Amino acid sequence: MCTAATYQTKDFYFGRTLDYEFSYGDEIVITPRNYQFDFRHRESLQSHYAMIGMAHVVGNDPLYYDAFNEKGLAMAGLNFVGNASYYDVEEGKENIAQFEFIPWILGTCATLDEAKKALSEMNLTNTPYSEQFPVAQLHWIIADKTGAITVEAMEDGMHVYENKVGVLTNNPPFNIQMFLLNQYMGLSPKQPENLFAKDIELNAYSRGMGAIGLPGDLSSSSRFAKVAFTKLHSVSGNSEAESVSQFFHILGSVDQQRGCCEVADGKYEITLYTSCCNATKGIYYYTTYENHQITAVDMHRENLDGETLVHYPVVKGEHILWQN
Repeated sequence: MCTAATYQTKDFYFGRTLDYEFSYGDEIVITPRNYQFDFRHRESLQSHYAMIGMAHVVGNDPLYYDAFNEKGLAMAGLNFVGNASYYDVEEGKENIAQFEFIPWILGTCATLDEAKKALSEMNLTNTPYSEQFPVAQLHWIIADKTGAITVEAMEDGMHVYENKVGVLTNNPPFNIQMFLLNQYMGLSPKQPENLFAKDIELNAYSRGMGAIGLPGDLSSSSRFAKVAFTKLHSVSGNSEAESVSQFFHILGSVDQQRGCCEVADGKYEITLYTSCCNATKGIYYYTTYENHQITAVDMHRENLDGETLVHYPVVKGEHILWQN
């Protein structure tokens, strides 16, 4: 499925993997400040914060998977199948269709605190984009340099959780994912002590034995624990190169390889792309399954006062540097 994470060095970083068996035709899309967002249940946004992210563009509408705005607020939607539930239009609320959620938050909110306030006034509706694009079952992580939250719309109402680990995967619901971390509290990046029995001589025969028990399978609960452990113990320098490299290594700990997760006869879920966003500087980095070279798009190199979307097709095909 998918994994998202935050990372803080000198700058604030945010990104995700998108794991699926096929691509919808994703692009890096910059939405400038004066592009008009037409919403289904409220007035249009004719002026808003500029944003950049990965999206599938339908007509002239960017359907964002993940994005961040010029103020450093970032957001991603991840599959939440079987648990996500949206609501009918409600009078007196800010009614936002599920597919409008990312543009609405990033277009109108500069900080995580502003996003929290907006959520308290929002009703996330069950309005489909079209017959060809029914309502997607998602939950979301919203973050900036001050912290992160998880947003889950379910049958029993909207849940907004403080996300202190800065990680999100898929099912089960976020509060259960956090509870399951209790079973890994004994893990450590350090070598283990012999607590098994005082009178039996036991030795650490390999490096890394302090983390024995950390899951390595591709289930969403295992990926949550693996990325949380990797991120929370991650060490890197503050430079852009060191920070970006380390972030890709963090999410690389849960890469999905073709053949390991069969979702139908002969169809396999793979990590279609991995993103790393420097939300402080406005740079969107990414790799794809077929291209491990990091590619970057800087939103500030475009005219952010424009009215039309800026598209960059995803660079595919492995790029190999020959040394002889």
